[in-house]
Amino acid sequence: MKNRRDFLKNTALSALGVAVIKRETTTGNSASQKDLLACEQTTLDYFGEGPFYTDQPPLIENNLMVDDTEVGQRLIVSGRVFNLDCSQYIPNTIVDIWHANSAGQYDNVGYKLRGYTKTNAQGFYLFETILPGKYLNGSQFRPSHIHFKIKPPEFPLITTQLYFEGDASIANDRAASITSGQFDASNRIISLTENTDGKLEGQFDIVVEGAGIGVATRDLHLNTGMIYAINPNPMQDSLLIKYGVFKKAKVGIVVYDMEGRSVATLQDRVMTPEKYEVTWQPETGLSNGHYFVAIKINDLQVHYQKVLKN
Repeated sequence: MKNRRDFLKNTALSALGVAVIKRETTTGNSASQKDLLACEQTTLDYFGEGPFYTDQPPLIENNLMVDDTEVGQRLIVSGRVFNLDCSQYIPNTIVDIWHANSAGQYDNVGYKLRGYTKTNAQGFYLFETILPGKYLNGSQFRPSHIHFKIKPPEFPLITTQLYFEGDASIANDRAASITSGQFDASNRIISLTENTDGKLEGQFDIVVEGAGIGVATRDLHLNTGMIYAINPNPMQDSLLIKYGVFKKAKVGIVVYDMEGRSVATLQDRVMTPEKYEVTWQPETGLSNGHYFVAIKINDLQVHYQKVLKN
């Protein structure tokens, strides 16, 4: 294989790794029509924090913002926090989240659908909630959205909102429809996929001013190597990881837990450009939950995918 283009052409996977498969298609300006892998600073939202923020939210336990009684379509949001040039990831970043329930109502008395988490040692975060409902803002419904306050250690806090592709209310919304300037929402409109458990999943990587560590650029996988399939997901006894290498290099396949600790190294050797696969059979007693499978090229982590172990 001469390069990534030949590799993806021969494996019929040219859509993967550049953008996830969409649950719905959209028209007009959206994040999917831009270079999602460009390192662009996460923008503020035009509406700021809005009127419904509550101070001192609780820590999100076990990545769950909801319990079994909460009505609504389950949604998992995950991502990574990067510094401004996306060359490093930022651990211990506070990610404060709040949003409306499925009927478009906020809990302004307690802390339902409110909480915070922190990025782990590899800069990852993840939480499970429900897809927020819509509510009227004047004569228009606000699109479904999630509020974020993002605070890297010793750097300024930013406040923004996350939206979802295919939402018909985006076009007429004063905040979500902005496509340029400091309130540009384009890269805060993410696509959603439905997993085998019937839950929606979306990825929201955050780029902010902060002191990063490690090396983890967002676009190196375009020319170096990528993970293009992990099956089954959710997994039970074993996981098949399919990946490609686009140039001769030292290649590592590493599995991290939600704390950012390495729990398995599945590959660590020099490899030539080609398609490969490897099987992960977790050690007996490894806890159920979410894990991140990463590919390293010459010790640089260039791509990852998330997996749920049941």
